[in-house]
Parts: sequence; C-alpha cells; structure tokens
Amino acid sequence: MIIETKKASFNQPLYLESGRVLQEYEVAYETYGHLNSDKSNVIIITHALSGSHHAAGYYEGDRKPGWWNDFIGDNKPIDTNKYFVICMNNIGSCFGSTSPQSIDPSTSEAYRFRFPVLTITDIVKAQISVLKSLDIHSVHAVIGGSMGGMQALCYAIEYPDFAKHIVALATTAYTRPWAIAFNKVVTEAIRKDPDFKDGYYNTEDIKENGLNGLAIGRMAGHISYLSPSSMNDKFGRKYVNQDGLYELFGRFEVERYLEYNGYNFPHNFDPLSYLYIMKTMNIFNASRGSDTLEQSLSTITSKLHLLSFSGDLLFKPEEMEEIYNTMINIGKEDLVTYKMIDSDYGHDAFLVEVDKFGDYIKNLIEDN
Repeated sequence: MIIETKKASFNQPLYLESGRVLQEYEVAYETYGHLNSDKSNVIIITHALSGSHHAAGYYEGDRKPGWWNDFIGDNKPIDTNKYFVICMNNIGSCFGSTSPQSIDPSTSEAYRFRFPVLTITDIVKAQISVLKSLDIHSVHAVIGGSMGGMQALCYAIEYPDFAKHIVALATTAYTRPWAIAFNKVVTEAIRKDPDFKDGYYNTEDIKENGLNGLAIGRMAGHISYLSPSSMNDKFGRKYVNQDGLYELFGRFEVERYLEYNGYNFPHNFDPLSYLYIMKTMNIFNASRGSDTLEQSLSTITSKLHLLSFSGDLLFKPEEMEEIYNTMINIGKEDLVTYKMIDSDYGHDAFLVEVDKFGDYIKNLIEDN
C-alpha cells in the first residue's frame, strides 16, 4: 500500500459558522493507493475526536499502525488496490492542521483562547478546500465513525451531490446531554489543573510531563467508550498482582487500564485542542440552519448508510434509528440503509470490531 503524508496550506480566508474568520489555515492529510484517471475512485475517511489523518499503515518506528488499519489497505474492506483513500486531520486538532497552538498571523503568537470555536460544518468546509486543491470535485464515498460520522452526515446534508455513498457509524444527528455530561467532566478537570495555567502552558512541558487534568478527564471518556459487558469480559474482578487487596490505593485491573490510557494520553494530545474539539462535538446539530431534522435531511441525494452498535452507550442505537426513520418518513427510503451491529464492546466497537462490519460496508459501496 502506497502511503503519502502531505499538508495543504491556504492563504484565502475560511469563513466560519460563528461569523469569525481564519485568515489562513493548513490541513494535514494522508493518502493511500492510486488515484485513477477520471478521479472516480476517491474515498474520504473522516476521523473521531482523538484521531488523526494517519488512518492506516505504519510510520517508520511505529509500534502501532494507523487507527483504522484493519479496515483500510490492500485487499481489506476499503481496498487500496481499488480506491484512492484520503484522510484529513480536522482543523482544531493537534496533528498538523491549524489549531489553538498554531501561530495567529495577526499577532505572531499562538492563538490559544483566541482560536475560534469550530463547528462540524467548518471542519468539512476546510476539507472541501483540500479536495478542490487536488481537483477532486466528487467522491465515491465518505466514511466515518463517531465525530467522523458527524462529518459524514454534514457531507450528505451540505454537499448533497458530492458523494455517491455516505457511511456514518456510531454517531448521532445531535449530541445529547449524556455525551455532553462526560465532556463536562473532562473540561473541568483540565481547566482546574494548575499546570494548565489558564491555557498558557508550555506545550513541551505537557508533552514531557503530561497533564493530570486531561489524564483524569480521559479516564472518564474511556468509560463512555466501553460498556459494562466489555469491562466484565476484559477485566472481571481481577486485581493487580503487585498491589495488596487491603492497601487503600491498591488497584483492580480496570483501574490500572484507566490509569495507563489516561496518563499516557496528554503526552500525545494538546489540552487546548481537546477542549475545542469537545465543544465542536457538543454543539453539533444536523438540523442547524433548518427548523427540523426532516428539513435538514431532505437535501440528501447520496446513498446514506447508517451503522449503530448495540452496546454503544455514548451514541445509542436509537439515535441512529432516528435518522433512519426520518429518512423513511420524508420519502427517502430508497436512499437509506440501516444496520445495528450486535456488539458488547461499546462505542469503540467501530474501531476494533471491523470483522463485524467491514465486508458489509465493502458490499454497500460497490458500484452496481
């Protein structure tokens, strides 16, 4: 599989939904496979909150591949022998695209809290700029899960003639209080950490030493990404062998798991980016700009394929079913499919249980 990592830079302004403007911006992206002569084999992969443009394959020295490596590659469900796959790092993220730690050209200093709050619409608009710069004006499919699924829905609604197929996994038409509540725990943990320094921390210090507030918040997030069944299967009541049962801070294996994932995370993810991305997810509403979800979905002309996971507690199956039922109610039953994947894993099933849906998606997007 041929992997290329690039960065697109734009000097023309990006007008945001909030009314603010990014006078210039950059988008990091990665491509896999070959673009055919008529550019009809393009698939866009959109990533979740903490994801990046590195969706598949290995970088030199990597212990782990890209986050959807089981799904994308030669002879995999998204076959890079057939498709030219593009994954773009969301603006606001900290993996190479313009973000709160980027330099504000008007001040020559990092934006930090001067960075604008972004919407999913803004993120997709920046991606469209990248695609136009590559002279790509339509694609075969857009595929994404969770926050990536929000972006997929945005493509379907706001760019109705852009993709033949839209595949949205483990997502929602608008973020509910349950998910916003988890994000509030993360926000408060970060803001109240003295090492956060009201957003004026040294980024190298965070990379070296971490940030306890973000670590604790990430632990809360991990709880929402799993499910009681998956925790029971993975950990049971196993206790850390080196810890005494009657030591006050002795740990169950599930506690050690949360510590490991929580305290490692801030070494690789910027706290301000995390705050901004959570805000983007919290305010997502596919009906924004319309009075109702029905009106919003009425613009769709692509084939819309919806996948939920039975054990997902963050974006529950009924949230995906609402989108499906709305499409049926407005007479677009020929344009929508829905499948609930039987899974006890939780929200992250869309990342780790590719064997349960990979071939299904492969068959959905095959040309008839």
